[in-house]
Amino acid sequence: MVELLVALVISLFIALAAVAALTVARQGFTTVDAASQLRDNGRFTADLLQRLGVQTGFKDVWYASRPPTAQESAADLPPNIMGFNNSLVDASSPLTAATARTTGVVGYGSDVLIMRSQLVQLNAESTVADGSMIDCNGSSLVASGSASSTRGERAASILSVAVSNGEPSLMCTTVNSGGTIASAQPIIEGVENFQVLYGTEGVAAATAPPVTYGFTANAPAPASSAEWVTWAASINQVPNRYFRADQLTVSGNTVATNANWRRVRSLRIGMVLRGAPNSAQSTGTQTLYPFGSAKSGATGTAGSALSSANDVNTIFVAPADGRLRQVVTFTVHLRNSQGL
Repeated sequence: MVELLVALVISLFIALAAVAALTVARQGFTTVDAASQLRDNGRFTADLLQRLGVQTGFKDVWYASRPPTAQESAADLPPNIMGFNNSLVDASSPLTAATARTTGVVGYGSDVLIMRSQLVQLNAESTVADGSMIDCNGSSLVASGSASSTRGERAASILSVAVSNGEPSLMCTTVNSGGTIASAQPIIEGVENFQVLYGTEGVAAATAPPVTYGFTANAPAPASSAEWVTWAASINQVPNRYFRADQLTVSGNTVATNANWRRVRSLRIGMVLRGAPNSAQSTGTQTLYPFGSAKSGATGTAGSALSSANDVNTIFVAPADGRLRQVVTFTVHLRNSQGL
């Protein structure tokens, strides 16, 4: 009897050890799968935003080869790229309005990014778009509108964070070249934080830039060939400062605000992606930096890598909910001039 009891106890310990090993192995597989999915989601988002960034500010040949007329300049066309800091998209006026996020809402601190471009004319005699341009849903922009008939006629992709299927998701809202708004659709689920900074040339926060032809409405055109050369050499330079969307606003001065937006040369994107519940090995809280932590110092002080206490949730404290999280940071360099 004693030998039987000893054998049972030993068997029980072996079974418990096997169950524990299986549980640990299964948790490891879950974490590896979640990490792989997060990396794939990050790559997909970066590739999509790079493609949309290359398109932003594109003008069909007819408009790109001609300077804006006095009437077009006076109209002060909305910028090709702009956004809202810590905001939700306004469903009825997504290109011009947004609602500020409040503490505690899903996606608090996340920004809205708007990118516009013209469609490409199929050929010199056609008014139909050739389908080479896409929106943030990845759809070819053919059925949504014909090729642009005016300089200001553009299609827009609007990126933001909202809840979809119970998860914070990167959403795509589109406005076609005819002005028709399509309801927001999820691109990637599990995007907990979406941050955007704008790399600018010759801009100071909340301040009107120099009055420059092609960027500022009603600015006089260069008067001589030498002035044209000087002007051409002064545009499309590398960014020298990064700002939040609200820092490009000049209070009470729409013309100056639009001129600031036309001086955007690149985008700095920071995101926090999260996996499914219990996908992480640990359940402790984490402090994450969508734009990166400090480059030096033992404390990881925010600021030197563009994270700032003045920009909500660029210092992101993740709850202890057992979800695996990954920071994705990348830069999109705009290819086209963002001028009028």
